[in-house]
Amino acid sequence: MPALPVPDHLRTWVEINLGALRRNLAFVRNRIGPGPGILAVVKANGYGHGVADIVRALADDTEVFGVANIKEAVEVASVASGRGVMLLSPCLPAEYETAVRSGYIVTVSSADEALAYSRYGQVSVNFKIDTGMGRAGCAAGSALEEFRRVLAIKGVFLHSISTHLPSADEDAVFTLEQLEGFDALAADLRSLARDAKFHVLNSAGVLTRPEHRLDLVRPGLILYGISPLPEYSSQLEPVLSWKSRVVLLRELPTGSSVSYGRSFIAEKPIRTALVAVGYADGFPRQASGRGASVLVRGIRCAVLGRVTMDQIVVDVSQVCGVELGDDVTLIGSDGAEKIGVSELASQAGTISWEILAGIGRRVEHFCV
Repeated sequence: MPALPVPDHLRTWVEINLGALRRNLAFVRNRIGPGPGILAVVKANGYGHGVADIVRALADDTEVFGVANIKEAVEVASVASGRGVMLLSPCLPAEYETAVRSGYIVTVSSADEALAYSRYGQVSVNFKIDTGMGRAGCAAGSALEEFRRVLAIKGVFLHSISTHLPSADEDAVFTLEQLEGFDALAADLRSLARDAKFHVLNSAGVLTRPEHRLDLVRPGLILYGISPLPEYSSQLEPVLSWKSRVVLLRELPTGSSVSYGRSFIAEKPIRTALVAVGYADGFPRQASGRGASVLVRGIRCAVLGRVTMDQIVVDVSQVCGVELGDDVTLIGSDGAEKIGVSELASQAGTISWEILAGIGRRVEHFCV
C-alpha cells in the first residue's frame, strides 16, 4: 500500500486499501460466476473499515448492502448509489415505521412479523428460515405453511428467502445436509414466489460451496481480505492496516515491573516504548501476556504486561534508532514482517470479526 500523508498529531489510525477491497470483490465474483447478485455485508461500520468509503467502492458490483440496524441502514443508504439496503437483524417495534417508510428490505421470521411491518405501508421482506443457526428465522418444518401466510398479507413484497450457515468453516457434513435441506424446501417455495431471490452463502460458504450460489451471495469477512479458512488466505488481500505511534521511550533496569498487576518483570535491562493505543481504541486487553507483538521499524516488538485503556508498552531493545513519533504497526506489514488480524485475534482468544468490529471511534480512517 502506498504511504499516506497521515498528520503527525494522530495517535492511532487505520489505512484502508480500496484497491484491495475491489480485488476481493472480484475474487467473489469470479468464484460464483456472472449470474448471482452480491449482497455485500457492511454492518459494524464496514467491519471497522469505515462504511461510507467501503460502500462507494463496492457499489458497482453490489446489488444489496446488508446492515444490522436502522442507524446503519440510514448511513449506508445515503451513499449506496440507489442499491437496496437489507436489515439482516430484526427491528424493534418502534423501528418498523422507519424501516418501511425508508424502503429498506426487512428480515422477518414469521407472518405476524411481516404483518406488523405492513401496517405502515408496502414493505419488502427477506423471509428467513432457520435450518440450524438457532437464532432468527422460521423453523424449517413449518416454513412452507408460514410462507403461505406471508404471501397472503396485503402490501408485502417478497424480495428474498434465506437461511444462514453456522458452521460452513468447521463442519462440512452438517453444512451439506443443511444446504440440501434448504434446496428441497426452496423448490416448493419457488413455485409460490417465482420472483423472490434465494440466498444462503456467507463468506465461508462462498469459499467452500460456491455451487450453492443461488440468486444472491452474502460475503462479509472475505471482502475485507480475511479468510475464515486459512487455506484461502493467499487468494485474498487484507484491506486494513492499523497503526499507532511511539509517545515515550524509557530505559528500565533489571527487576522493573510493567503495567497493572506487575504481570511483567524485566529479567534484564530493556528499552521500552509507550505506544498511544489501548483497549479503548480496540486493541484487545485479552492479548495481555499472550505473546502479542507490534512492528517498529520492521522489527517485531513484544507487548509487555497488561494492555491499558489508552496505551501499551512494548520492548524496543532490538530496534536501532527508534524515536518519538515513530509509526507502530499493530495490524499490517512493515518491511518483511507482517501481523495479520487473525494473529492478533488468536492472541486475544477471539475471532477476526471481533477485532475489526471493535476498532474504536478514536481511530481515524484514511483511504488509498
